Amino acid sequence: MSKIKLPLGYKANGIACGIKQSGRPDLGLIYSEKPAVASGLFTSNRITSGSVKFCQRNLSRSRNFRAIIVNSGNANCWTREDSLGKANDVAGQLARPLGVKKKEILLASTGIIGRPFPVERIKKAVPALIEGLSKSGLINAARAIMTTDTRIKLNSVRLNIGKRIVTICGLAKGAGMIAPNLSCKSATMLCFILSDANITQRAQSKALREAVDSSFNCITVDGCMSTNDTVLMMSNSCADNSRIKPGSRDFGKFSSALNQVCLSLAKMIVRDAEGSSKFIQIKIGKARTSQEAKQVALSIANSNLFKTAMFGRSSNLGRIVAAIGASGQDVKEKDLTLRVSPLDKKDIYVSAELGRGNCQAIVYTSDLTTEYVRINAEYS
Repeated sequence: MSKIKLPLGYKANGIACGIKQSGRPDLGLIYSEKPAVASGLFTSNRITSGSVKFCQRNLSRSRNFRAIIVNSGNANCWTREDSLGKANDVAGQLARPLGVKKKEILLASTGIIGRPFPVERIKKAVPALIEGLSKSGLINAARAIMTTDTRIKLNSVRLNIGKRIVTICGLAKGAGMIAPNLSCKSATMLCFILSDANITQRAQSKALREAVDSSFNCITVDGCMSTNDTVLMMSNSCADNSRIKPGSRDFGKFSSALNQVCLSLAKMIVRDAEGSSKFIQIKIGKARTSQEAKQVALSIANSNLFKTAMFGRSSNLGRIVAAIGASGQDVKEKDLTLRVSPLDKKDIYVSAELGRGNCQAIVYTSDLTTEYVRINAEYS
């Protein structure tokens, strides 16, 4: 983790501002010294945080972005107040001392739903948050976004675009309430990806959609979709490479590197799942379409009977078969083959072939344990 550095032109910080009763860090900031293009994908839950609404509004209004501020401990959702207005207040307090416009700021929140958003505590902490910005502040920011996470989640990749070195870096949080369905239309999964690449907004958004669809949209911990799931990406051109456009060879290289970062972070989330003792990969092959394969894999991954069986090391494979049959796909019993790796290992691999075509999909999940029940019974 100590080797992971911010891309060129970024600074970060994370502090405690008093949202969490524990006194742990709960407010983070990422700042770009130069204007950056930004892209975002958000939860498809019909009830969303004011912070999600704020980001969606700004992404539709501005081409340039300078900062992401994120709080943990409070979701800014279903507060019976103007949650969008509260997010706007925070952005206004941040914009002035940074010398940027409110529409150049993105905001994310994670934590308990239904509690009044502590906007005054956040605003009061903004000067210290800005003062502590540094090129080595990434770990502080990563700590500040944690809720029930037990470890920080960071990853970075460097690649050559022409004669220039481009860096892509991501930080994420998530351990419970994880079943993202992130769409460009619309305890939480948050991810912030930073790049110093010179890339068009269109190319970045395309690369991000593809990377998220094969990473964060392929994980589930408990089948529960959050009101706050957010992935934000910024690229500020500080690497001074030739501009990356959709369809180019450089776009393919950039997309591959971004996929690597996102999949690594997604797996970290599953490995840190609340109370988990198993990391489970479910691969469905010989499906008619990749979407069909994914639906079958998710049906298994979200089955409580399957997840508890994995926790108990039960070889009752009928639970997997039942989940496949309940997926809503036209699977025939006679065409189905199934394999499961030894259950006494921490990493378990489930593989099924449907005998319907040549497409496949991979989904990642965890087991369901008594510790998960304890954590969520006490979370308030």
